[in-house]
Amino acid sequence: MSHGHGHASPAKERATSPSGSWAVLTLLCFAQFMLIVDITVVQVALPSIGGELGLDREALTWVVTTYTLCFGGLMVLGGRLADALGARRTLLVGLILFTAASLVCALASSGTVLILGRALQGVGAALLSPAALAILTSTFHGQRRNQALGVWAAIGGTGAALGVLLGGVLTESLGWAWAFFVNVPIGLLVGILVPVFIRSAPARKERLDLPGALAITLATALLIYGLVTAGENGWAAAGTLLPLTGAALLYMAFVLIERSVQAPLMRAATLTRRPVISGMFVMLVATGLMLGLFFLSSFYLQQVLGFSALETGLTFLPVAIAITLGAQLGAHLIGKIGGRPVAVAAFVLTAAGAALMTRVSPDASAYTTLLPGFILAALGIGPAFVTATTTTMANIPPDETGVASGVINTFHELGGSIGVAVVSTVAAAGLASSSASTDGFISGFVLCAIVAGTASLIALRLVPAGKPAKAFVGHGHGHG
Repeated sequence: MSHGHGHASPAKERATSPSGSWAVLTLLCFAQFMLIVDITVVQVALPSIGGELGLDREALTWVVTTYTLCFGGLMVLGGRLADALGARRTLLVGLILFTAASLVCALASSGTVLILGRALQGVGAALLSPAALAILTSTFHGQRRNQALGVWAAIGGTGAALGVLLGGVLTESLGWAWAFFVNVPIGLLVGILVPVFIRSAPARKERLDLPGALAITLATALLIYGLVTAGENGWAAAGTLLPLTGAALLYMAFVLIERSVQAPLMRAATLTRRPVISGMFVMLVATGLMLGLFFLSSFYLQQVLGFSALETGLTFLPVAIAITLGAQLGAHLIGKIGGRPVAVAAFVLTAAGAALMTRVSPDASAYTTLLPGFILAALGIGPAFVTATTTTMANIPPDETGVASGVINTFHELGGSIGVAVVSTVAAAGLASSSASTDGFISGFVLCAIVAGTASLIALRLVPAGKPAKAFVGHGHGHG
């Protein structure tokens, strides 16, 4: 019997009616959309930012990665705070911090202030995102939860694609600062509406595992730092190997800390659950492929074919639509046939799409070579996001939703950092040369196709069989 497993625990926020709950979903998606857009909106604006603030290539890399570093590094702590202090309170603190930091970025007159503002944006995002997902999971149940998570997952891909488009439009018409200014009115509006639609819940007096939080935050930050450096200096450089080794040691220390403290940040039982491992894997690969393909395509269109920032953004519009459609289709199918076949089919489609993208050449049109493959890959990436989120969130006890969503979101940021670092290393020759050679880009697309194909075989064994609602039975709460 599966009764009582889908309930929201008292510490979770709950919407009052079906219409109210869809208002909650709209609000949460707006907030998440801002966070995701901010990963890619800056990419198109980088040349303008560099020109105006006098920043070199390395400083510009940090304008992009400081955000994902803090966002990914602090996410698990953000999820734990949502469980301990109440998700609505954590959401509001994150939203206020993110909105204020966006204003700092928009008004920045030096690279230092801009990078500091990006770090604060990342901290705000790390509080906001897991809290929002925890509220969503406790507000919706059954097939409606699958639909809601489908919308949520689509935001991940659509936000990244529209971020590039928005970055192009704002930078060319109003200037790069507007890429950040645009968050301020959205943040204020969501902040005013959250207390209206989302009820507060009493916080639970729980001890926070600070040593564990510090260990995993530093480990994840070092891992992302090492991956970014690998993209710049290669995998054998000391600047790559030292942070990666430090990250591995800190992750081991984290496991030891979690075994010894009374109120661990993450129960070992949560992390070793197959649905959580499968969710982490699917999210990591899907995001890595998505941002890797965006990165390669963006450079190919602008460097080889001479597209402007705005043209590049507009070219990505059908890709954004494909990700959204794929996510909706995936959400519908998961409820009918379960997560495993959806995950396998998703990666097969992505592999086929990436393989088609290898036909690019300096003389061929992007609309006949690059775009059809990218749309096909995007149709696959959408359902993969939904599978990652749905299979995980449906299989964990209600009092661990914050931490579990933090873990899944961490793998979203990690996947993005790994994807960009790996493809930029593989395609380095093509990216660096000013000549119109496509060899580096083709190597990058081939790698993406191989990774997606391999992921489909792993998903066949790893992703739990059965529909998410049924998989809830006998998951062992592990309340300690």
